[in-house]
Amino acid sequence: MSLWARISDALAALNAGESLSQVFDKLRAPPERSVAFAIAVIALGAKMAKADGQVTRDEVTAFREVFHISDKDEAGAARVFNLARQDVAGFEDYATRIHAMFAGEPDTLTDLIEGLFHIAMADGFYHPNEDAFLEEVAHIFAISDADFRALRARFVPDAAPDPYSVLGVDAAMELDQIRTAWRKLVRENHPDAMMARGVPEEALRLAEKRMIDINRAWEDIQGSRS
Repeated sequence: MSLWARISDALAALNAGESLSQVFDKLRAPPERSVAFAIAVIALGAKMAKADGQVTRDEVTAFREVFHISDKDEAGAARVFNLARQDVAGFEDYATRIHAMFAGEPDTLTDLIEGLFHIAMADGFYHPNEDAFLEEVAHIFAISDADFRALRARFVPDAAPDPYSVLGVDAAMELDQIRTAWRKLVRENHPDAMMARGVPEEALRLAEKRMIDINRAWEDIQGSRS
């Protein structure tokens, strides 16, 4: 059964009267945790896409880029996205349930926020309402203000991101220490590590931009010290 068929089954339970918390309770164990992660991105992404007052083709396309969707699954994926977009529950409830499910797993919650940033920036404009939405979700996820600002700097092109912030290191550290931190990030963001956290294989494109940013930051720091 494909990821999209499994997601459709889970959302069918919502339509049958089960609460969101009951559905997520069923998805706590592997391999269904990947379904929970996908539903989280779909539900929050669909709601965030309306934060600036409209759902654009670019934002829907960005959702397709986060999750690789084959031709045979396209209709099912569209149905799932539309169900989430039409749901009347507030995004705060979704975010709170998701945080409870992935409690103690900040890396998974960061993966999710990155997917939302990707969708937010799809139309080339970061709307203030999208910023407020993401900031509130990050707060519910217990992501620090500093970490949220670092994520925003990577995705929103107001200014080039600080390479030290991208690697989560202090500019006063020795180069060997920074290299160690860079290697640790590379290991943690390997596709196998992300799948172990519950990120579905269909969403591993999330790792591509992060790895580009991580390696570019390391190169910039190396270059500045040569």
